[in-house]
Amino acid sequence: MKEEKKQRIYKTIMLIVMVAVITFIVTTIFLSSKVGETKYILVSKGEETSEITSKLDTFKSLIDKVYLGDVDEEKLKESAIKGYIKGLGDEYSSYYTKEEMEEVEEDTMGNFDGIGVYISKYADTDEIVVIATIEDSVAEKQGILSGDIISKVNGEDCTGMDISVVSSKIRGETGTNVELEIIRDGKPFNITLTRENIKLNHIKSKILKNNIGYLNITAFDSGCGEEFEEKYNQLKSQGAKSLIIDLRNNGGGIVDEALEIADLIVEKEKTTLITIDKNGTEETEKSSKDPIITEKIVLLVNENTASSSEILAGCLKDYNKATIVGKNTFGKGVIQELMSLKDGSGIKLTTNEYLTPNRNKINEVGIKPDVEVDIPEDVSNIFSIEEEKDTQLQKAIEILK
Repeated sequence: MKEEKKQRIYKTIMLIVMVAVITFIVTTIFLSSKVGETKYILVSKGEETSEITSKLDTFKSLIDKVYLGDVDEEKLKESAIKGYIKGLGDEYSSYYTKEEMEEVEEDTMGNFDGIGVYISKYADTDEIVVIATIEDSVAEKQGILSGDIISKVNGEDCTGMDISVVSSKIRGETGTNVELEIIRDGKPFNITLTRENIKLNHIKSKILKNNIGYLNITAFDSGCGEEFEEKYNQLKSQGAKSLIIDLRNNGGGIVDEALEIADLIVEKEKTTLITIDKNGTEETEKSSKDPIITEKIVLLVNENTASSSEILAGCLKDYNKATIVGKNTFGKGVIQELMSLKDGSGIKLTTNEYLTPNRNKINEVGIKPDVEVDIPEDVSNIFSIEEEKDTQLQKAIEILK
């Protein structure tokens, strides 16, 4: 059973890229149909390829003849390929060098040596932002806060950089150091952190007043579904009569983990997810077991709720299994496939779109809450709100009273 689950995990991954930095990439990756299997792509030279090659050869000749500075041929080649993929205009598609590809695959397969932060990227500014720190991690102990902007890693500007590349630069072997430039309240400062092995805490849980169980899912990492069930059973044994599931600022993760949680709530054999490729071919995921959660549920979402989180929210909304409270979600409803070339480099391309069970579109639309609630204007950091000022949480409690 565990081996089957392991096979499914690597078949469908929604990029958080797992560094520890654990990073939200708000993206989906299909690594291949089998664990450990690498997908190699052979590229034949067509007319378009020949035209590109001819033009690059001309540029190379001109550079060799007249360019005054030093030339790094490898850097020129990699930059040309990165630019070609960037020309797609798709923020989720990327080219990775051999070294970057190795780091991405290590991250995705669960290398948890790092500093212990969840990071995302602001869509409007391309800045890398800390969503949360992991409990008892070096980042938490040294005062990294939710909402901090990471502007540089080891002196290198990371604004606009692919988030998986940023995460790979922060991640590293236990005992080694990484220097970050942090911008907090508009003021930059440098901090050096020593990397360590990170123990993941996917879910925070507690009992609120009126016997309401509260479950906050930070990311859909490997093992999240199993931990959710354990935490739910603990809350139930403590007298929980209803549930709040908090998906705010959750940028995604492994698809199967989100679907595993849906399986605990939605009736067996019900459709939980639909994916469609460029040819219109559809695949359907269905709930695999009888539900165990029958309590009334409120699901909290906001503008940073994305990817796997939207899959779970959309599924529960379609089946009227939860009241959705908060703000319209991010709208990340496409899937990427990660492919390796024979030289070890790789490419991540958008290959599929996913829909809710009722065939509602998510991409660039998001999930509309049943009850829309704004956070007060005097709250400066949406990643860390005092409970009494958290109007969305208070509305959820009110609904469940």
